[in-house]
Amino acid sequence: MDALLRTSRRPYVGTPSARPASALRERNCSIARVVGILSDAWTFLIIREAFFGARRFESFRIALGLPRATLTDRLKRLTQQGIFRQHRMSETSRRTEYRLTKAGLELYPSFMAMMQFGDRWLAGAAGPPLQLIHQTCGHECRPLVSCSACLQEVTAERVNYRNGPGAGYRQAQPVRRARRASDGSQFSRGRPSSVSRTLEIIGDRWSFLIIREAFLGARRFERLMTELNIASNILTDRLTRLVATGILERRKYQSLPDRYEYRLTAMGKDLYGPLIVMLAWGDRWLSRGGPPIILTHRDCGNDFTPIVICDHCRKPIEANNMRYRMNYDPGDFGAPAVSDRAAAIWGREPER
Repeated sequence: MDALLRTSRRPYVGTPSARPASALRERNCSIARVVGILSDAWTFLIIREAFFGARRFESFRIALGLPRATLTDRLKRLTQQGIFRQHRMSETSRRTEYRLTKAGLELYPSFMAMMQFGDRWLAGAAGPPLQLIHQTCGHECRPLVSCSACLQEVTAERVNYRNGPGAGYRQAQPVRRARRASDGSQFSRGRPSSVSRTLEIIGDRWSFLIIREAFLGARRFERLMTELNIASNILTDRLTRLVATGILERRKYQSLPDRYEYRLTAMGKDLYGPLIVMLAWGDRWLSRGGPPIILTHRDCGNDFTPIVICDHCRKPIEANNMRYRMNYDPGDFGAPAVSDRAAAIWGREPER
C-alpha cells in the first residue's frame, strides 16, 4: 500500500488554493469517476427509480417531485453518459422512454453493496426498508461483496493493492461547485432507502474521496489536503461530519502542539465493499487507460474483481434476477410501488 502512495508525488509546495491551475493534479481513480455520477442527488434518485421500474418522464417526475428542468437536464446527462438510452414507445408515437443500458444495469451491484451497508448501520428501529429475494435460488438474501476467484467475502484488511496500467496522476479537472453535504437529505426523496441513507452521510464528492484516501493510508490533515487538492475549510468541514457520523475517529498523535489523525472506525471500514464495487464498475466502463489499481485477495492469493453475490447460493446478484418485499407503504412517501409496470426491469434481459 505504501508503495502505491509513494508514486508520482507532487513537487509543488503550498496550499492547493495557492497553486497555479497547471500544478494541480489528482490521482487516476475509477472510484472518483463513479462518484462524479452518483454524488449528485438527483442523478442517483433517477437511477434508483429506474431500478424500481420507472421509464417515462412523468413517472420519474411524480415519484421524485423534481422540477421539469432539473429532470430534463439529468436525463439528458445520463443518456450522454451511456447509463440510459431513449426508446420510442411505438413507431407512431413521439413519446420516449428512458431505459437502463447494460452499463446502467451493471450499477445494480454498487447499489446493493451500499444497501447492505445502510441496512447494517443506518436502518434504525424500523429495520431495513426492503427484503431481497434472489430468484436464482428462491431464498431471501443478504448481498456480499466477494472475491471473484474464491467467492469469499472480502474486507479491507485482507486485500493488497498494486499499481495497474492506469495508475498515476493527471491534471485536476474543474469541479462543479456543489451545495454543502448538509443537503444530503435530498437523497431520500420519494421512498425510504438504505442506499439513500448511505449517501446522505457520504454522498458528496469530497467525503467519498476522503474515505478513499483513508483506505489508501492517508490519516493526517496535511496529507489529505495535498492528495486531494482540497481547501482547508472544506476538508475541516468534511472531516468533522465524517467523525460525527461515525465513519472516522479523531486520535491525538502529538502533543505540544496537539495534532490529530483520522482513522476509519469499524463502521467506516465496512464502506470498503461499496467502494471497491464502484471501482470495478468504473474500471469496466470509464477507465480508458486500464485499471489504476489491481486488487489481490490475501486469503486465496489471486488478483480479483469485486463481485456482489447472494449469501445463500453464492451466485452473482443482478438486477434481472432479484425481487423484493417492501417493509413500508410506498403511498406514505408519495411513491408508487413500482413505476410504469412491474416487468420494466425485473425479469427482463439487459438492453444494449
